[in-house]
Amino acid sequence: MKILSVNAGSSSLKFQLYEMPEEQVLISGVFERIGIDNSFYTIKLNGEKIKKEADLPDHKKAFEILVNELIDNKVIASCDEVKAIGHRTVQGGEKYDHTVVIDEDVINDMIKYSPLAPLHNPAAITGIKAAQEVFKGALQTAVFDTAFHATMDEVNYMYPVPYEWYTKYGVRKYGMHGTSHRFVSMRINQILGREDTKVITCHIGNGASISAVVNGKCIDTSMGLTPNAGVMMGSRCGDIDCSIVPYIMEQTGMTTKEIDNELNKKSGLLGISGVSSDSRDIEDGIKTGNEKCILAQDMYVRRIINYIAMYYVEMGGADAIVFTAGVGENSISTRKQIVDGLAALGIKLDDEANNCRGKENLISSEDSSVKCYVIPTDEELMIARDTYELTK
Repeated sequence: MKILSVNAGSSSLKFQLYEMPEEQVLISGVFERIGIDNSFYTIKLNGEKIKKEADLPDHKKAFEILVNELIDNKVIASCDEVKAIGHRTVQGGEKYDHTVVIDEDVINDMIKYSPLAPLHNPAAITGIKAAQEVFKGALQTAVFDTAFHATMDEVNYMYPVPYEWYTKYGVRKYGMHGTSHRFVSMRINQILGREDTKVITCHIGNGASISAVVNGKCIDTSMGLTPNAGVMMGSRCGDIDCSIVPYIMEQTGMTTKEIDNELNKKSGLLGISGVSSDSRDIEDGIKTGNEKCILAQDMYVRRIINYIAMYYVEMGGADAIVFTAGVGENSISTRKQIVDGLAALGIKLDDEANNCRGKENLISSEDSSVKCYVIPTDEELMIARDTYELTK
């Protein structure tokens, strides 16, 4: 059975087509600059990457071109062969603790939760409606990033603010990157050969979050009401003193939207370094002795260490720490700084084993108190698995 995993952004559409249950990737790619001049798309098929320019006025056109590419490349004979499409959806509120088949009620709920994920939910809805128009016979599912974190207790998801903020406005910790945290936490349990585990999963990319996972269930996570909470990120500030917001507004005359934009898009590694939000550029700056890049990296690492240590104490120890996502999978130096910073807990790095990028590997030493692994995440596969189960 052919299952399509989709991640729609406001001007992009990532896709991966699977043969299920074999979990074989048939074709993958991304449409970029949808609704913008100079739009194009890239597909990867049989190990070959092909880039093509195309007029992409909207997501529906992207899906139509995708169907043509699938047929032209003999991946399918007609779009009827795609039996189901799973959509990555960020915010499902308290209602959705698992993947669901999409109907009008689900879309209406996604609209209701859009203020909590204004960049993500509306884009996902656009992708869903476009897919429904093009793949008329396919089952459509919503895979919520927040779902994995629905197992948190209220002591961890509540904020110490007036209680009616929660009951009236839904102010609480929801967490993000749940599909990734779920994938790597399942994989580490397979590696350890156990289900009764205490695991700290570190999804470290341009966006970053840390989760505490006990027996396969999330008990705490670093992101909050929105993705701009927890550790410092590429352009997001993470945890700060909330009184900074009214103070800067009074000093500058900035509006709440302008402040929100500064904290989400101009802070983090970018804000401190003044160079880039990309960890690779920060590492290049460090090599040239750029003091702001050094400071940005040290702040970034310190905050990740703090969350790992906090969750280690919260869980009463840990069986494994997992590094995943762009930085977690590929930055040898960042992983080293983090693990070395956990030496007080008896956690030790094997420098030779850590000299790896983008592949599954045990990177801690034999005498480390906690095993540390690099595990590449695969959110698209997780979406395909959930969607395939719902076709049954």
